[in-house]
Amino acid sequence: MTIKKVPMRTCVACHTTRPKRELVRVVRKVDGQLMIDRRGKVSGRGAYLCPTPACVAEALKSHRIERALEVSLTPELIEELQQLDGGVR
Repeated sequence: MTIKKVPMRTCVACHTTRPKRELVRVVRKVDGQLMIDRRGKVSGRGAYLCPTPACVAEALKSHRIERALEVSLTPELIEELQQLDGGVR
């Protein structure tokens, strides 16, 4: 029996390494569009974030998502991130 490896990712705000499924992925698609990728399957450059108000606030305040994705966040995406309640997928 083979044990399946769990993909790990690091939160851009608190730098905690957690399983990919526990984090929220913000992605910049090839066409430049920004979105929250709830399934983790959209192609493009991604940044991972803990779905907690503290991590979201820290990432927005310090512009860490913008730096990781090399683009400015839209007001709509900022509002969507602020509404995250900790429930992922």
